[in-house]
Amino acid sequence: MAKKETTTSPELENVGLVLSKSEQFIEKHQKQILIGVGIVVAIVLAVLAFRNYYMKPRVEAAENAIYKAQSYFAIDSFKVALEGNGSADMIGFKEIASEYGMTPSGKLATAYAGICYYKLGDYKNAVKFLSQYEGKDEYFKTSVIGLTGDAYAEMGETNKAFDFYKKVAATKNELAPIYLKKAGILYETKEKPDEALKMYKEIKEKYPTSMQAGDIDKYIARVEK
Repeated sequence: MAKKETTTSPELENVGLVLSKSEQFIEKHQKQILIGVGIVVAIVLAVLAFRNYYMKPRVEAAENAIYKAQSYFAIDSFKVALEGNGSADMIGFKEIASEYGMTPSGKLATAYAGICYYKLGDYKNAVKFLSQYEGKDEYFKTSVIGLTGDAYAEMGETNKAFDFYKKVAATKNELAPIYLKKAGILYETKEKPDEALKMYKEIKEKYPTSMQAGDIDKYIARVEK
Protein backbone atom coordinates (compact mmCIF):
# COMPACT_ATOMS: atom_id res chain seq x y z
CA MET A 1 0.00 0.00 0.00
CA ALA A 2 1.42 3.35 -1.09
CA LYS A 3 2.38 5.75 1.68
CA LYS A 4 0.13 8.82 1.82
CA GLU A 5 2.05 12.06 1.41
CA THR A 6 1.06 15.09 3.49
CA THR A 7 1.37 18.54 2.04
CA THR A 8 1.41 21.90 3.76
CA SER A 9 -0.24 24.84 2.07
CA PRO A 10 1.85 28.00 1.47
CA GLU A 11 -0.57 29.96 3.67
CA LEU A 12 0.10 27.68 6.67
CA GLU A 13 3.81 27.85 6.06
CA ASN A 14 3.61 31.66 6.08
CA VAL A 15 1.64 31.61 9.35
CA GLY A 16 4.22 29.33 10.92
CA LEU A 17 7.01 31.60 9.75
CA VAL A 18 5.32 34.68 11.20
CA LEU A 19 4.73 32.95 14.54
CA SER A 20 8.31 31.79 14.63
CA LYS A 21 9.59 35.31 14.00
CA SER A 22 7.22 36.71 16.63
CA GLU A 23 8.51 34.23 19.20
CA GLN A 24 12.07 35.15 18.32
CA PHE A 25 11.25 38.86 18.68
CA ILE A 26 9.62 38.34 22.08
CA GLU A 27 12.55 36.23 23.32
CA LYS A 28 15.04 38.81 22.08
CA HIS A 29 13.21 41.84 23.51
CA GLN A 30 11.55 40.21 26.52
CA LYS A 31 13.15 42.56 29.03
CA GLN A 32 12.14 45.72 27.15
CA ILE A 33 8.59 44.43 26.67
CA LEU A 34 8.20 43.65 30.36
CA ILE A 35 9.54 47.10 31.25
CA GLY A 36 7.07 48.71 28.81
CA VAL A 37 4.13 46.76 30.24
CA GLY A 38 5.24 47.68 33.74
CA ILE A 39 5.35 51.38 32.84
CA VAL A 40 1.83 51.25 31.37
CA VAL A 41 0.49 49.49 34.48
CA ALA A 42 2.25 52.02 36.72
CA ILE A 43 0.73 54.93 34.77
CA VAL A 44 -2.77 53.46 35.00
CA LEU A 45 -2.40 52.87 38.74
CA ALA A 46 -1.04 56.40 39.22
CA VAL A 47 -4.00 57.91 37.34
CA LEU A 48 -6.49 55.90 39.40
CA ALA A 49 -4.74 56.84 42.63
CA PHE A 50 -4.70 60.51 41.60
CA ARG A 51 -8.41 60.47 40.86
CA ASN A 52 -9.52 58.50 43.91
CA TYR A 53 -7.13 59.66 46.60
CA TYR A 54 -6.30 63.21 45.50
CA MET A 55 -8.91 64.68 43.19
CA LYS A 56 -12.05 63.16 44.71
CA PRO A 57 -11.44 64.54 48.23
CA ARG A 58 -10.48 67.94 46.78
CA VAL A 59 -13.62 68.05 44.63
CA GLU A 60 -15.73 67.43 47.74
CA ALA A 61 -13.80 70.01 49.78
CA ALA A 62 -14.17 72.60 47.01
CA GLU A 63 -17.92 71.96 46.79
CA ASN A 64 -18.31 72.53 50.52
CA ALA A 65 -16.18 75.68 50.41
CA ILE A 66 -17.95 77.28 47.45
CA TYR A 67 -21.37 76.58 48.95
CA LYS A 68 -20.49 78.74 51.96
CA ALA A 69 -19.05 81.52 49.83
CA GLN A 70 -22.13 81.50 47.59
CA SER A 71 -24.36 82.03 50.62
CA TYR A 72 -22.62 85.38 51.25
CA PHE A 73 -22.69 86.23 47.56
CA ALA A 74 -26.47 85.68 47.54
CA ILE A 75 -26.94 88.44 50.14
CA ASP A 76 -24.61 90.86 48.30
CA SER A 77 -21.84 90.49 50.87
CA PHE A 78 -19.30 90.51 48.08
CA LYS A 79 -16.18 91.26 50.12
CA VAL A 80 -16.77 88.34 52.48
CA ALA A 81 -17.72 86.09 49.57
CA LEU A 82 -14.48 87.05 47.86
CA GLU A 83 -12.05 86.95 50.79
CA GLY A 84 -13.77 84.82 53.43
CA ASN A 85 -14.79 85.82 56.93
CA GLY A 86 -11.44 85.22 58.60
CA SER A 87 -12.28 81.80 59.97
CA ALA A 88 -10.73 78.57 58.73
CA ASP A 89 -14.09 77.04 57.90
CA MET A 90 -15.17 79.83 55.51
CA ILE A 91 -12.74 80.78 52.77
CA GLY A 92 -13.70 83.07 49.90
CA PHE A 93 -13.86 82.60 46.15
CA LYS A 94 -10.36 83.95 45.65
CA GLU A 95 -8.77 81.29 47.86
CA ILE A 96 -11.04 78.56 46.51
CA ALA A 97 -9.95 79.41 42.98
CA SER A 98 -6.29 79.28 44.03
CA GLU A 99 -6.50 76.18 46.21
CA TYR A 100 -8.90 74.08 44.15
CA GLY A 101 -8.37 75.44 40.63
CA MET A 102 -8.35 71.97 39.05
CA THR A 103 -11.84 71.15 40.32
CA PRO A 104 -15.17 72.24 38.76
CA SER A 105 -15.97 74.31 41.87
CA GLY A 106 -12.52 75.90 41.77
CA LYS A 107 -13.06 76.96 38.17
CA LEU A 108 -16.48 78.34 39.03
CA ALA A 109 -14.98 80.23 41.97
CA THR A 110 -12.69 82.02 39.49
CA ALA A 111 -15.73 83.53 37.77
CA TYR A 112 -17.40 84.37 41.08
CA ALA A 113 -14.24 86.11 42.25
CA GLY A 114 -14.30 88.21 39.08
CA ILE A 115 -17.94 89.12 39.65
CA CYS A 116 -17.19 90.12 43.24
CA TYR A 117 -14.31 92.31 42.15
CA TYR A 118 -16.61 93.96 39.59
CA LYS A 119 -19.26 94.62 42.23
CA LEU A 120 -16.59 96.10 44.50
CA GLY A 121 -15.38 98.42 41.75
CA ASP A 122 -12.02 96.73 41.22
CA TYR A 123 -12.35 96.34 37.47
CA LYS A 124 -8.75 95.38 36.78
CA ASN A 125 -8.96 92.33 39.03
CA ALA A 126 -12.44 91.64 37.71
CA VAL A 127 -11.00 91.25 34.21
CA LYS A 128 -8.11 89.17 35.54
CA PHE A 129 -10.40 86.58 37.15
CA LEU A 130 -13.24 86.64 34.64
CA SER A 131 -10.78 86.00 31.81
CA GLN A 132 -9.56 82.83 33.53
CA TYR A 133 -12.97 81.19 33.63
CA GLU A 134 -13.22 78.01 31.53
CA GLY A 135 -16.61 76.59 32.39
CA LYS A 136 -18.85 74.54 30.12
CA ASP A 137 -22.21 76.17 30.91
CA GLU A 138 -22.77 78.28 27.78
CA TYR A 139 -25.22 80.75 29.35
CA PHE A 140 -23.00 81.45 32.35
CA LYS A 141 -19.92 81.56 30.12
CA THR A 142 -21.64 84.15 27.91
CA SER A 143 -22.55 86.20 30.98
CA VAL A 144 -18.92 86.18 32.06
CA ILE A 145 -17.85 87.40 28.61
CA GLY A 146 -20.38 90.22 28.77
CA LEU A 147 -19.32 91.26 32.27
CA THR A 148 -15.70 91.31 31.13
CA GLY A 149 -16.79 93.82 28.50
CA ASP A 150 -18.54 95.86 31.20
CA ALA A 151 -15.34 95.93 33.26
CA TYR A 152 -13.34 97.18 30.28
CA ALA A 153 -16.00 99.82 29.64
CA GLU A 154 -15.74 101.00 33.25
CA MET A 155 -11.97 101.34 32.83
CA GLY A 156 -12.46 103.40 29.68
CA GLU A 157 -11.01 100.70 27.42
CA THR A 158 -13.88 100.93 24.97
CA ASN A 159 -12.31 99.02 22.09
CA LYS A 160 -11.86 95.97 24.30
CA ALA A 161 -15.38 96.44 25.65
CA PHE A 162 -16.77 96.42 22.11
CA ASP A 163 -14.85 93.22 21.37
CA PHE A 164 -16.44 91.41 24.29
CA TYR A 165 -19.92 92.79 23.61
CA LYS A 166 -19.68 91.56 20.04
CA LYS A 167 -18.59 88.12 21.26
CA VAL A 168 -21.83 87.96 23.24
CA ALA A 169 -23.84 89.17 20.24
CA ALA A 170 -22.29 86.42 18.13
CA THR A 171 -23.74 83.75 20.45
CA LYS A 172 -27.25 84.75 19.28
CA ASN A 173 -28.79 83.73 22.60
CA GLU A 174 -31.07 85.77 24.87
CA LEU A 175 -28.12 87.76 26.19
CA ALA A 176 -27.22 89.03 22.71
CA PRO A 177 -29.76 91.93 22.56
CA ILE A 178 -28.69 93.09 26.03
CA TYR A 179 -25.10 93.56 24.94
CA LEU A 180 -26.00 94.88 21.52
CA LYS A 181 -27.83 97.66 23.30
CA LYS A 182 -24.91 98.26 25.65
CA ALA A 183 -22.61 98.45 22.65
CA GLY A 184 -24.96 100.92 20.96
CA ILE A 185 -25.09 103.19 23.98
CA LEU A 186 -21.31 103.02 24.33
CA TYR A 187 -20.90 103.93 20.66
CA GLU A 188 -23.12 106.95 21.27
CA THR A 189 -20.90 108.13 24.11
CA LYS A 190 -17.98 107.90 21.70
CA GLU A 191 -19.93 109.96 19.12
CA LYS A 192 -20.22 107.12 16.65
CA PRO A 193 -23.92 107.24 15.75
CA ASP A 194 -23.56 105.08 12.65
CA GLU A 195 -22.09 102.20 14.66
CA ALA A 196 -24.74 102.68 17.34
CA LEU A 197 -27.44 102.53 14.68
CA LYS A 198 -26.13 99.16 13.48
CA MET A 199 -26.43 97.74 17.00
CA TYR A 200 -29.97 99.07 17.48
CA LYS A 201 -31.18 97.88 14.09
CA GLU A 202 -29.80 94.41 14.75
CA ILE A 203 -31.90 94.26 17.91
CA LYS A 204 -35.00 95.34 16.02
CA GLU A 205 -34.48 92.93 13.14
CA LYS A 206 -33.14 89.85 14.93
CA TYR A 207 -34.65 90.11 18.42
CA PRO A 208 -38.05 91.83 17.95
CA THR A 209 -39.61 90.03 20.93
CA SER A 210 -36.79 90.85 23.36
CA MET A 211 -37.22 93.34 26.18
CA GLN A 212 -34.55 95.53 24.59
CA ALA A 213 -36.60 95.79 21.40
CA GLY A 214 -39.54 97.32 23.30
CA ASP A 215 -38.22 100.87 23.12
CA ILE A 216 -35.54 100.44 20.47
CA ASP A 217 -37.28 102.78 18.01
CA LYS A 218 -36.48 105.79 20.17
CA TYR A 219 -32.81 104.80 20.21
CA ILE A 220 -32.86 104.40 16.45
CA ALA A 221 -34.54 107.80 16.01
CA ARG A 222 -31.94 109.39 18.25
CA VAL A 223 -28.98 108.36 16.09
CA GLU A 224 -30.58 107.98 12.66
CA LYS A 225 -29.69 110.72 10.15
